[in-house]
Amino acid sequence: MKKAIFAGIAALLISTPLTAATAFTDAKDAVKYRQAAFQLIRHNMADINEMIKGEVTYDAARVQKRADALVLVTTLPWEAFQVAGTEQGGGDAKADIWKNLDDFLERGEKLAADAGTLQAAAQTGDKNELRKAFGNFARNCKACHDNYKE
Repeated sequence: MKKAIFAGIAALLISTPLTAATAFTDAKDAVKYRQAAFQLIRHNMADINEMIKGEVTYDAARVQKRADALVLVTTLPWEAFQVAGTEQGGGDAKADIWKNLDDFLERGEKLAADAGTLQAAAQTGDKNELRKAFGNFARNCKACHDNYKE
C-alpha cells in the first residue's frame, strides 16, 4: 500500500512540471493570449504617443503609469508564439515568425529592454528624454511589424 501511494505521489511530482510548462490550454488559447497582450501594448503606447504629440494634455503621472505597464506587457506575448500549432492560429502573424523564431524572440527582448529605457526616461520628467526613448521603442515595434505582421 505504501509503495502504491509513494509511486502515485512520485508520478504526480514528475508530471507536474510537464503540465505546468505552459499557461495555455491549446494553440487557439495561446493565439488569443498573444493578441490580447499586443492590444495592451498598443493601448499604452498610443496613450503616450498622443501626449507626446500634444493631441491630449500631457500628464507625467499617466505617462509613468503607461511606461510602467509597458515594462510588464512587453514581456508577455513571446512565449505564446512557441506553443505548438500557433503558427496555424490566424491573426496578422506572418509565417516568417516561425521560420525566424530566434530573430523574432530577440526583437521581443529588445522591445522589453526599450520599455525599460522608456520607463527610466519617464521617471526623469524630461520630455525630450521621453520623446527620444519613445521614438526608439516605436521604431523597434514598427521594424518587427514590417517583418512579421501582415
